[in-house]
Amino acid sequence: GPSIQATPPSSTQTTEAPSSQAAVSSDEEPRQKVSPRARTMAAERGIDLSMIKGSGPGGRIVEQDVIAAVADITPRAGTDIPLSQMRKAIARATTQSKAPVPHFYLTTEIAMDEAEKLRARFKESRREHPSMTAMLVKATALALTCHPEINVSYAGDRLRQHATIDIGVAVGLEDGLISPVLRDCGPRTLNNISTDLHELIERARTKRLQPQEYTGATFSISNLGMFDVENFIAVLMPPEAAALAVGAVRTVPVAEAGGIVPGRRMKVTLSCDHRALDGVRAAKFLREFKRVMEHPQALLEPEILR
Repeated sequence: GPSIQATPPSSTQTTEAPSSQAAVSSDEEPRQKVSPRARTMAAERGIDLSMIKGSGPGGRIVEQDVIAAVADITPRAGTDIPLSQMRKAIARATTQSKAPVPHFYLTTEIAMDEAEKLRARFKESRREHPSMTAMLVKATALALTCHPEINVSYAGDRLRQHATIDIGVAVGLEDGLISPVLRDCGPRTLNNISTDLHELIERARTKRLQPQEYTGATFSISNLGMFDVENFIAVLMPPEAAALAVGAVRTVPVAEAGGIVPGRRMKVTLSCDHRALDGVRAAKFLREFKRVMEHPQALLEPEILR
């Protein structure tokens, strides 16, 4: 039969082999130099070695490099700050309220254009003028007078109907907050409320209030509008059944007479104890509060809404 001769490798094949080996060698060159201890430590701590620059000979990653990388990603321990007596009291009160008391919340938006105009007139004509918070207190007192069923406390197998409207106003302090109480707000005038509120707030900030001046509120108001907070909810402070959280007054587009005009609006949220109140009763109170604030002459002449 025909003889078969082996074909000697061509010169081309002979020169390709070294080229292929060179490629393999080239691929291996970027491999990082890592000490065994450093590699083990990085694996245990989930450290990506490719993100570490070695400080050893020839750029070798050593144990100290991994330790430094761990320090960079480990959060530093914070500082424990002891609670003040006021903060401890707040913690106890809010825990006792939020955990066992079933809260529900209602939010509404109030047109504040007329209320701001009234306050501007006060500023022009008087040296001392009512603050917005004083106006909120008076509006709350009027709404509670119309809806006394909100001015109650849950007491196990009964509801306690309070004889007077005692409104607490939250005042922020460096180490917490305190709520001085304006007593018997129902029959009081806006000016009287404003004067008393100003004095109580000043004494609260200098920590000169007596215990009877910041306990026993039947309703609370918390106003964060001055901090540009649009909306928030207040935690009830037992035995109160309701509390009002007041946000900032903002300029928003409002549909009016077939067009869009700028309007001043404020959101308020009513927190309620569902054991004492239901949604309909709370909504009626909130509607009355809104109506008073949108017709602020009622703050001076309450009878116009009767």
